[in-house]
Amino acid sequence: MAGAQRPLLEVEERAELGSRAARRLRRAGLIPGVIYGAGHEPLPFKVPAGRLRQVLAEGATVIDVKVGSGKPAPAVVKEQQLDPVRDVVIHVDLQQVRLDERVTAVVPLELAGGDDAPGVRQGGVLDHVLWEVEIEALASDLPEKILADVSRLELGSTLTLGEVEPPAGVTILGDPDDVVATIVPPTREDEGEAGAEEEPEVAGRGDSQGEGEGESS
Repeated sequence: MAGAQRPLLEVEERAELGSRAARRLRRAGLIPGVIYGAGHEPLPFKVPAGRLRQVLAEGATVIDVKVGSGKPAPAVVKEQQLDPVRDVVIHVDLQQVRLDERVTAVVPLELAGGDDAPGVRQGGVLDHVLWEVEIEALASDLPEKILADVSRLELGSTLTLGEVEPPAGVTILGDPDDVVATIVPPTREDEGEAGAEEEPEVAGRGDSQGEGEGESS
């Protein structure tokens, strides 16, 4: 991916450290973070929350990070800390990378061909189990996502991580036996509803007989 195509995240070096300082930054609309790697010492930074959300929403695996007046450098997002209540980013870790070196990253794992799967055509339900996967590749070749082809899944069959074919130059990490997706048989709700309707009818007849006996006694 060419540098011009990568999202640019401009950040400022920060001297404020610690949890109290981090809370003050967030109240001011800034998110604390740290960037490390490429032979440099970890550098704390701060970035406007709105701009960080925009860059993360683009879904790019590699972004360009510009610290102050320095030159942009490619980096990957290594960790995002989320607020447990509001589900927003409150801290971000970035790793500066060299585009000619292999790095690891976690990317979304999406399903392809679900509508064509024989099991789905037979009325089965496609269950997406694994939503993210860790991969390794040259930083310049890191894909934004991995596609898992489920178009051949039969009813009751399963696709595992070891059966997913990554793009050229990309290695999928993790347990090859992990379940990515499966097609489960449809639930028989119609029978359940019919059975549920029969019960009140039986109880109603019993109640009527009991009331009749009471009146005749």
